Amino acid sequence: MNMYGLSRRRFLQVAGGAMAGAALAGCTSGEEAAQPTPAANVPTPSATFTEPTRKLSGDLKILLWSHFVPAADQWFDPFVQEWGKRVGVNVTVDHINQAEIPARTAAEIQARQGHDLIQYIATFSQFEPSVVDLKDVVQEAEKRHGKMLEVVRKSSFNPNTNKYYAYSPAWAPDPGDYRKSMWEKVGLPQGPSTWDDLLRGGAEIKKSQGIQMGIGMSQEIDSNMAGRALLWSFGGSIQDENEKVVINSPETVAAVEFMTRLYKETMTPEVFSWNAASNNQGLVAGQMSYILNSISAWRTAQTENPAVADDISFVKALRGPKDALVAQHVMYNWIVPSFSPNVDAAKEFLLHYTANLPSVTYHSKLYDFPAFPDSVPELDGWLDKDPFGANPPDKLAVLKDSTDWCTNIGHPGPASPAIGEVLYTFIIPNMYAKAARGELSPQQSVAEAEKQINSIFRNWRSRGLVAG
Repeated sequence: MNMYGLSRRRFLQVAGGAMAGAALAGCTSGEEAAQPTPAANVPTPSATFTEPTRKLSGDLKILLWSHFVPAADQWFDPFVQEWGKRVGVNVTVDHINQAEIPARTAAEIQARQGHDLIQYIATFSQFEPSVVDLKDVVQEAEKRHGKMLEVVRKSSFNPNTNKYYAYSPAWAPDPGDYRKSMWEKVGLPQGPSTWDDLLRGGAEIKKSQGIQMGIGMSQEIDSNMAGRALLWSFGGSIQDENEKVVINSPETVAAVEFMTRLYKETMTPEVFSWNAASNNQGLVAGQMSYILNSISAWRTAQTENPAVADDISFVKALRGPKDALVAQHVMYNWIVPSFSPNVDAAKEFLLHYTANLPSVTYHSKLYDFPAFPDSVPELDGWLDKDPFGANPPDKLAVLKDSTDWCTNIGHPGPASPAIGEVLYTFIIPNMYAKAARGELSPQQSVAEAEKQINSIFRNWRSRGLVAG
């Protein structure tokens, strides 16, 4: 057995799934163009520094993803180096493709050596047995900056063990990105507001304008998030609030039937082999009418294709028969592996990073939202009048109430280790894809997913990490 509590064969399957996502290229490949510069009259947030509560020394090795908005990394690297110099810690930072991080993390944990601090863009709950409890960091951050958002807490805290397996100081909403001119021609100038609108309008746009939609059913993170949004909006879910597996329901079958129709009428087979950059690249190139994603593709289009950027608008979660919800697009799970020799420095840096959330949000071009809303009072003003040249300036105002329609991937329960493993083995996008391709009926595809999910839940439940 390894640190997951899985057989070696199962461990390699989980890690291999993550590596497969990496092999497909990564989210950043289509997004590393020059980014828009801020308006001259918008002040850059000032950095703040608080002396650590303990003497620090030694090395701090950080592993994190290459940000979808490159300006964020250009800010982060000198920011952390400056902190290291002030506190007497030698800091090294490694940025890699986001799709490679889960397998890299698993390998380091199994070897019990590597980075002291690792950041990923989705829950890392499956690593709970092998990481430091960061409850003290959360408590100190709330003492300094106010209450943490519940969507973030549920993505980093296991109520069954009372452990913060990760610390999540920031997150990103997941709006729909649509081409306004295309949707105007089908009578929906404000874009789709329901899944039925998406089907009707998307089908007409493909038929009359030759442009498809961009919702993946592939082994990558955007497909994972889109599949959950559709599932919840139809009244289905992987688990209930008590962490009982409830995936096999009429509501889930209805969601799979809908996705099958959506694929046949609005998309093409390439959605089954997409990587996480594909829908972004298609939108920037003017070849997508709608994608479910963050704002990063639009930011890239501002410099690569300004006419397309001006034509892109955003909508909230689409309403289905039962609800209107999407998963958070990104959830910054920072973990400290148990093998780390410098836990104190890792924790102190996380608090320093949190104190500078205004800079985090600003330098990510408003991609990163704070998990502690009181810490960035400027955010609503920036969304009303984008500092980076949105046309119109209030294009991002739709995101101001995003906590009302974004939820954690375990909804309506927590993002447990079982939910984390379901995410990284891509069971949900595979469920949709098998039905859409006609390999299984919707009922058969849901039943297969249920069998796989039950096996995962039984393993983690036997270890006391999942309720029931």
